[in-house]
Amino acid sequence: MTTRSMYLEELNSLRKSLAEMGAAVEESFNLLLTAVEKKDTDLEQQIIRGDRVINDMERSIESQCLSLITRQQPIAGDLRMISAALKVVTDIERIGDQTADIAELMLRLRDCDLDAYSRHITGMLQVAKEIVHDAVRAFVNRDSRAADEVIRHDDVVDELFAKVKDDLVHMLQEGVDNIDACVDVLMIAKYLERIGDHAVNIAEWEIFQESGAIQHIRLM
Repeated sequence: MTTRSMYLEELNSLRKSLAEMGAAVEESFNLLLTAVEKKDTDLEQQIIRGDRVINDMERSIESQCLSLITRQQPIAGDLRMISAALKVVTDIERIGDQTADIAELMLRLRDCDLDAYSRHITGMLQVAKEIVHDAVRAFVNRDSRAADEVIRHDDVVDELFAKVKDDLVHMLQEGVDNIDACVDVLMIAKYLERIGDHAVNIAEWEIFQESGAIQHIRLM
């Protein structure tokens, strides 16, 4: 195998690793949606344990990127792709962290009906899952149009977050008994909003790897 062939194989391996890490986060979301629906504490514990696997994936991909940069000395588009991948894995890892944080909050809320606090929470979960899926696929497939769609779709997450806040403020004004639960539900919504922001970052890095243009990356 020639040096060039080995280099291209390593680039393909990097893209595959990113897709696998994205799939792992998506699986955490699927488990979270099921856990919310069925109030399954075992699944919530599984999500928390699974976050360690996602952290390991991040370290492995970072090693792949640094190896490519130091040994192959890529130029132009390839260097942008590798540099963007280093940023994207951080966003994916933080999505994994925040999914695990939501699972921990759900353990505290296991005796509560989320819809009783806000009927928009489950909708936020579904939208966040979809936007993460679309962002990772846009980056791996180098699809700038799909990345633009992700960026536009982030407004939906923000609007749902505002609705959850309004629901909770109304409950507090009405004198709800379980204030701690209201705070936990608000934190879940905030984590979902941040997950949407990380998905937008991933989409922005897709645009960067194609054009070299750095847009409004959100630091969190």
